[in-house]
Amino acid sequence: MAGLLALSRTIDRLNEFIGKWVSWLILLAILVSAANAVIRKLFDMSSNAWLELQWYLFGAAFMLAAACTLKQNDHIRIDIVYGMFSRRVQHWIDLFGHVFFLMPFVTLMVVYFVPYVSLSYRSGEMSNNSGGLIIWPAKAILLVGFFLLALQGISEIIKKIAIMRGHMDDPTPFISVHEQAELEAKALVEEVRS
Repeated sequence: MAGLLALSRTIDRLNEFIGKWVSWLILLAILVSAANAVIRKLFDMSSNAWLELQWYLFGAAFMLAAACTLKQNDHIRIDIVYGMFSRRVQHWIDLFGHVFFLMPFVTLMVVYFVPYVSLSYRSGEMSNNSGGLIIWPAKAILLVGFFLLALQGISEIIKKIAIMRGHMDDPTPFISVHEQAELEAKALVEEVRS
C-alpha cells in the first residue's frame, strides 16, 4: 500500500501544480476579452481569432483544472442524501462512484480522443470561422484534461481504499452545510470580538 500511496501523492502534486498554474488562464482570457472589446468599440475592428482564443483559454482552464478540483473534493454533489450517511458509507459511495462511473467515463473519453486529436492534427483542421484558429490544440486540451482526470481518479481510488483500511487519515472530512455555517458563524463572532 505504501507504493500506491506514493503514486497517489505524486499524482496529487502534479494535478495541484497544474491546477494552480492554469488558474492564470482565466486572467489571460479576461485580458484578451477586454482588449478585444475595446478594439472593437474604438476602432470598429474584430477578429474571430481573438474570440476563439478566449474560448480556448476558458476551456483550458476548465479542463486542466478539473483534476485538481476532484483532488480538493470541490466537485458539485447532492449533499442532502450524502450527508445523512456515516463517513464510512460516504467513502464507499465515493469509491463506488469513482470505480463504476468516473473511471469508465474518463477511460472512454481518452480512448476516443486520441484518434480524434490525431486526425485533427494531421489534417491541420482549421476553424470554420473566417480568420479563426487551428482546432487541434483545443481538442488536445480535452484529451489532456480527461487524461489528468483519469490519473486523479486512480489517486482518489487509492486514497479511499487506504482511508477505509486505516492506512491514512481522511484528507477531506465531510462537513455538512449546517456545520459549515456554524463554523463560519463562530469565526465571525471571534473576529468581531477581537
